[in-house]
Amino acid sequence: MDTHRDAHVAAVLSLVGEVIGTQEFPASAAGYRELLGWARAWGTVRRAGVEGTGSFGAVLSRYLLAQGVDVFD
Repeated sequence: MDTHRDAHVAAVLSLVGEVIGTQEFPASAAGYRELLGWARAWGTVRRAGVEGTGSFGAVLSRYLLAQGVDVFD
């Protein structure tokens, strides 16, 4: 995910690394729930790459970890 102060952009990749969907979500608790719901509509979410886990992506990373998603930067 590409993280920014006000919004985050998520991408779903196929098993071979092709981008099969992208969507922008607000950088808020509601946006994080919406983002994960959107990603789960594509299938099981086991891990997520989040840019800036120590800055703009920190809260999103904590949310995903709390939901059982492995997070890497």
